[in-house]
Amino acid sequence: MAKTPAQPRSSAKSMPAMANDGAVSAQDAAKVSVAEKGSPARGKASLGSAVKSGAGAKGGGPVRKPLARYRNWFNSKVGKPTASYYWIIGTAIALTMIGRMTVLSASTAETISKGQDPYDLFIKESGFAVVGLVLMFLLSCVPRNRWKKFAPFLLGLAVLLLILVFTPLGVNVQGNLNWLSIAGLQFQPSEAAKLALAIWMGAVLAAKGRLLRKLVHVLVPAAIGAGAIILLILLGHDLGTAVIVGMMVIAGLWFAGVPKRFLALAMGAAAIVVVISNLTSDNRTGRFASWLGDCSAPGACDQYLNGAYALASGGWFGVGLGQSRQKWNWIPEAHNDFIFAIIGEEFGLLGSILIVGLYAVLAFSIFRVINSRNDPFSRIVCGMILTWIIGQAIVNIGVVVGLLPVFGVPLPLISYGGTALIMVLAGVGVVLSFSRTEPESSLKTS
Repeated sequence: MAKTPAQPRSSAKSMPAMANDGAVSAQDAAKVSVAEKGSPARGKASLGSAVKSGAGAKGGGPVRKPLARYRNWFNSKVGKPTASYYWIIGTAIALTMIGRMTVLSASTAETISKGQDPYDLFIKESGFAVVGLVLMFLLSCVPRNRWKKFAPFLLGLAVLLLILVFTPLGVNVQGNLNWLSIAGLQFQPSEAAKLALAIWMGAVLAAKGRLLRKLVHVLVPAAIGAGAIILLILLGHDLGTAVIVGMMVIAGLWFAGVPKRFLALAMGAAAIVVVISNLTSDNRTGRFASWLGDCSAPGACDQYLNGAYALASGGWFGVGLGQSRQKWNWIPEAHNDFIFAIIGEEFGLLGSILIVGLYAVLAFSIFRVINSRNDPFSRIVCGMILTWIIGQAIVNIGVVVGLLPVFGVPLPLISYGGTALIMVLAGVGVVLSFSRTEPESSLKTS
């Protein structure tokens, strides 16, 4: 009668030092294999348990990723981003990338016809985009309470730069004296003034509180400071930028809770300023007349008509990237003020709806930040920046489709223009600094 082989010994005895080492060597694995030769399944189980016990003993617990540790440390310093933070930064980057691609397509025709490098404007604009994105991230890390301390200095710097425009440092571009040239660097101080005014008005109006129910506290100093900025911009004959700043001021008063009768007074004063500015300028009067259909002057309706042709020829899906025909010197400023017409021609109605949808997502995300903050300073600053970006986009698109007369404002994050791109991204960075997590008790549901 055959004798039944004895059962193998316990695997724990065959690996005496495995738990102490915290690692399984090849020799230990061989011992397990020999000891468990009679029962392969149990041998594998013993080896697996040994490996697990060794890994746990070696680390003394779960292994933490270095990236997660640094991320938690960084968030503890500047605050943990909310969902709105990622929506804002995602749409801003998407619009910036689409804009650089469209600038390349719209600008090559004009540069080639002039015998210039077709990639020159694209390379410059890409450099501005990198600077703007880095600045956006840096500003998003600034604690929101610090902006109150910076507010007076930012406004003072903005006023100083706007005054320097009327010195020999100022540069006149197409009839508008709104550029500065310092050490070979040319930029628009009015774009920086938008962000400075938003932060300063937020600090001033938040400090006033319930006193804003009286007209004198609305006028001093908020209306005086805003009026000074708008006046300096108008003296440089830049009505389009003045209109956008006026919209920002009215939005700031509204988010501050100013009575409706004061808002009506502010809108009435803005309308009077626009009418006077149009009547005192032959150029603006001609633009308004061409918008109403008077095309008697040579070239008066070129932008409107060719912009409409571009949008109409795009159809549903467009003629294709780089295939626009109207950009070949038919539309003036095709890569700037009328870049939305090129988007409509090359990407069609669906592409145009996509751009409008991205602006809608950006607006909704910023409004969520406004709605989730209880302090007036955050609401006013984010509300004014929201009006700046989305209001300017509405004005630009309204001009291209013929709903508004030509104001000469670029499409935010898409049109060509280094100063405008950098400052809009900086404004987005300020909103991002307000969109970090606050204590749950201070949050509202949106």
